[in-house]
Amino acid sequence: MADTIFMALGTIAVLSALFCVFQRNALAAAIWLVLTMLALAGMFLILGAPFIAAIQVLVYTGAIMVLFIFVIMLLNLGDASSDIRGPGAKAIALVLAVGTGAYLLRLAGYDPARLAFELTGTTDLS
Repeated sequence: MADTIFMALGTIAVLSALFCVFQRNALAAAIWLVLTMLALAGMFLILGAPFIAAIQVLVYTGAIMVLFIFVIMLLNLGDASSDIRGPGAKAIALVLAVGTGAYLLRLAGYDPARLAFELTGTTDLS
């Protein structure tokens, strides 16, 4: 059950972070970032770190995001008339994402014995 909730919170965190990055409106991006931080706090709770989860909510989600939203509203940032992220930036992001995904898939075959062998040259795990 905890694994399912952890995976759901991880999915929410990744998707809301992607929505945060690809938002044109600065205020909407900040709200998506708040959701990302709340999902991370939930993941910390499931991992058995309630203090870090509380700090995540109080300091990052509470104080820092309030400051970000205050600055965004103070600067009166409306809808962007032009998007800085053009097709070239999206192509670079896609190449980096595919490269990172390929590297992570390559690491999926590792187990503790293989990692110990590559780091020390021995398969002794004790």
